Amino acid sequence: QVQVVESGGGLVQPGGSLRLTCTASGTLDSYSTGWFRQAPGKDREGVACMSNKGGSANYVYSVQGRFTISRDNAKNTVSLQMNTLKPEDTAVYYCAAGLGPRNCDPKALHEYQYWGQGTQVTVSS
Repeated sequence: QVQVVESGGGLVQPGGSLRLTCTASGTLDSYSTGWFRQAPGKDREGVACMSNKGGSANYVYSVQGRFTISRDNAKNTVSLQMNTLKPEDTAVYYCAAGLGPRNCDPKALHEYQYWGQGTQVTVSS
């Protein structure tokens, strides 16, 4: 079992950037890690994920070309660099880790067992 916590959220203007960091209580080597978000009144949705040991990354279409997921196993962290932010990116962002398939799927929320508390990202002018 691993615990994760998010940081780095805040208020940013449209077109701006933020970098979110997920810090784990232990090694993430065995876990796929993902970023998810939930906007007010909407269901939680997947954003991006990275397989264990950082072998591959996958993104949902809406963030492709704008968001980049990365991980540093030595530091037990996974980050989400968010560029060209849009108002529709406003949400609580969650980090999660899972022992699911080796090739991660950001849309498969059920593959992630360990979730953080979330960090608010607000994109507004």
